Amino acid sequence: MASITIDGKQLTVPDGKNVLECALDAGIYIPHLCHHKDLEPIGSCRMCIVEVEGREGVTPSCMLKARDGLVIHTDTEAVKKLRLLALELLLTGHPEDCSTCPKYGHCELQMLIQYIGPKTGRMKMRSKGFQEDERNPLLIHDMNRCILCGRCVRACNELRGVKVLQYEKRDMEVYVGALGNRLLTDADCRFCGACAEVCPTGAIRDRNDDPDVPKEDRIVPCKHACPAHTNIPGYIRFIREGNYDAAAALIREKLVFPATLGYICTHACELDCKRGQVNEAMSIRNLKRYAAEQDTGKYWKNKGKQLPDTGRKVCVVGAGPAGLTAAYYLRKQGHDVTVKEALPQPGGMLRYGIPGYRLPREVVDREISVITEQGVRIETSQKVEDLAGLRSEFDAVLVTVGNHQGVRLPMQGKDLPGVLLNISFLQAAAMGEETGLGRSVVVLGGGNVAFDCARTAKRLGAEEIHVACLEARDKMTSDDEEIEQAKEEGIYVHPARTFERITGEEHVTGVDFMNVKSFSFDENHRPVIVKEEGSESHIDCDTVIFATGQRADLTEACGLTLGRANSVAVKDIDRDKTSSVPGVFAAGDVIYGTKSVVMAVESGREAASQIDLYLGGDGDISEHLAPEQKADPCIGQIHGFASLSRAKTEIDPAAERQDNMDLFDHGFCKEAVCGESERCLQCDLRLQISAPRTWNTFEKEAQQ
Repeated sequence: MASITIDGKQLTVPDGKNVLECALDAGIYIPHLCHHKDLEPIGSCRMCIVEVEGREGVTPSCMLKARDGLVIHTDTEAVKKLRLLALELLLTGHPEDCSTCPKYGHCELQMLIQYIGPKTGRMKMRSKGFQEDERNPLLIHDMNRCILCGRCVRACNELRGVKVLQYEKRDMEVYVGALGNRLLTDADCRFCGACAEVCPTGAIRDRNDDPDVPKEDRIVPCKHACPAHTNIPGYIRFIREGNYDAAAALIREKLVFPATLGYICTHACELDCKRGQVNEAMSIRNLKRYAAEQDTGKYWKNKGKQLPDTGRKVCVVGAGPAGLTAAYYLRKQGHDVTVKEALPQPGGMLRYGIPGYRLPREVVDREISVITEQGVRIETSQKVEDLAGLRSEFDAVLVTVGNHQGVRLPMQGKDLPGVLLNISFLQAAAMGEETGLGRSVVVLGGGNVAFDCARTAKRLGAEEIHVACLEARDKMTSDDEEIEQAKEEGIYVHPARTFERITGEEHVTGVDFMNVKSFSFDENHRPVIVKEEGSESHIDCDTVIFATGQRADLTEACGLTLGRANSVAVKDIDRDKTSSVPGVFAAGDVIYGTKSVVMAVESGREAASQIDLYLGGDGDISEHLAPEQKADPCIGQIHGFASLSRAKTEIDPAAERQDNMDLFDHGFCKEAVCGESERCLQCDLRLQISAPRTWNTFEKEAQQ
């Protein structure tokens, strides 16, 4: 250790540490621009110069090593004069108007100007003449604002080891870019964003740099888009390392059904994945599935939280994903939990709504067994009519009955024999019961449930199947892969069609349609449909399946206040799931309508936390199951990184899959997993980069 003095303040610091860092760590601000805590100092900007007693002239404090006895002055007249001169020289080639800059108000250079003082205007200004470069995905290069501090070059070369950014020269002007002015995609950029993170002026900045969006949500949009906010970059990194147990444990910290979601998650995370702006989004769901399939439980089995018994009893009504998730966490908080399920087996829509060719029942069974092994009791074939009445037997009640009642549209022919409802049809098919299906089928609706109905009908022997919906093809809510796989199986898809009437006298004979010119919703969420004149058409069929919505199978007799579509009214869908009866809560589809399994899981987690608080707990259901991950910031080079294509799963041909309920999508092989995990941009590494330390930050800290 060394004893040094800075502006009269004596410090004990590590011997050999640069003086600028010593000062900043001690709360003494020395202006700086090219320096960054995570990068090797170069001393080029001359902002951090200081005087050292016993030495002539000034020295950049970032290059000055601490040694015993140093006496340093950071704010003498000579230092201030030379700093101002260096700043004026730096600003001669910088745009004068700060107010038009996207970084205005968040620019380190702007803050430095405010600290050092206004420029005197003695220097002649010049224009660099660079065009703002928007050719690259994710990043914008504006070299007119570059001050050649070198932070981006050092971050790319030293911190990340990618070595794409270099100093280039055009005429007399030096700028930063890829060698030979190539596009970043051609130069093997990893698009990690480190360059934009360390840039002090906005010369390199994100395309999406909305200051109103929290930084972590903006930097790691996949995690933000996931309703459960799973640590997606973290578990992909574990997968890339071949540590599948750790990946599965990290997923399980948020999701009780990792394998199930690996098969059927709607993967909202992939829609926001930054990799999609480079070429194709990461196949996140399939990576999750692979990790879950390889999981041995090494890090989580019998090792998670289990608090002592509290003596409090909770009843969960409905054994779907929301209810089972809540039950699991409430048991871990020490409460006695009983789940009552109306159907013969637990799982809800996982078992009775999603066909087995998409989600094998043994996967559902295996994941539910984890919940029962935790001590949750599940009572099946127990339909509860009086939900409020349960409160007299239990300290808290959670209603998660889902939406198991199909909806008939108010149209001519809706009650004819041969008209089926989505949920009833899928449930009967799942239970091996008679479905009432005929030879030719028209499914009305364009969501995933509609295609589940159509593809199930195909497997049950229907010969001709049509799916029709109001939405245009690019607005259909079903996953693209569902639509394309259905077409491969010979199912006809008719987007942008109105349902005029179901024809027939004593039985369904067909459906009349018209083409849709435009389809939208008004301010009251009522549909506004403009039809194309003279576009009438008809499809013959003997079966119509309504797949246009679902609602809860509840009546006022349940004792709770109900909302739209028989939903349970709660105080706040996210923050307070209390129903009209104290101590009775609700979660999942029954409060917000039919959404997704992952949303139901997160809703169940939220309900568990709120019920635990209500019962006297702290509401903290979090668990740390995975081992600590030390992510290496040096990600290195990968040749052709930008063009690495998204891995494909192994899918049976249509001819082999369309007549049976066997699983047809076999997921990734090990080679595909290795290749796909390498494609991740590792956006979260950017959050490890130290924040800039500006003078106003130090002032705020001094005032506290």
